[in-house]
Amino acid sequence: MRATRRGVSALALGATLAATLRPGQARAAGGALRHGVQPLPDFTFTDGEGAPRRVADFAGQGLLLNFWATWCPPCVAEMPALDRLQALLKPEGISVLPLSSDRGGRAQVAPFYARVELSHLGIWLDPRGAAGRLLGVRGLPTTVIVDRQGREVARLEGAAVWDAPDMMAAIRELVGPATPRPVLDPA
Repeated sequence: MRATRRGVSALALGATLAATLRPGQARAAGGALRHGVQPLPDFTFTDGEGAPRRVADFAGQGLLLNFWATWCPPCVAEMPALDRLQALLKPEGISVLPLSSDRGGRAQVAPFYARVELSHLGIWLDPRGAAGRLLGVRGLPTTVIVDRQGREVARLEGAAVWDAPDMMAAIRELVGPATPRPVLDPA
């Protein structure tokens, strides 16, 4: 019965969080809502191979930037849900970028991914915390939701059940529909 209660609590939490994440509102630190959208500054982080990447590399996609670390229990708890979310939303042009602040970089994150069996998330690193500082991240985990125009539309400090149906619906609404690609006439 304990697992059932946790499952119900997780769904209730997801529904509650989804209800707070609406277009035109960003959740500020301390639970206050910040209205409007903000352009996301361009910043760099590294991929799992150590190559520098920029937010601009993901232009046109919806993004969930999740700031986390392997030593953070709530971060670790939400990683499987983020992995499932990536699998479900990637075909819709929505990417989950878990930016690890672990100082050990890939050498610390890759074994964690293997142990927890995360197979859909890429390894993304922010070991010096520069991206987190630029975005005003005050604690871990913090997730910043970015729409397809590259604007921060919502922020949540703390863990969430990211793959709950209500949460996924809220994310889809926040990032907006995918822009259809023009069909080229072969003639």
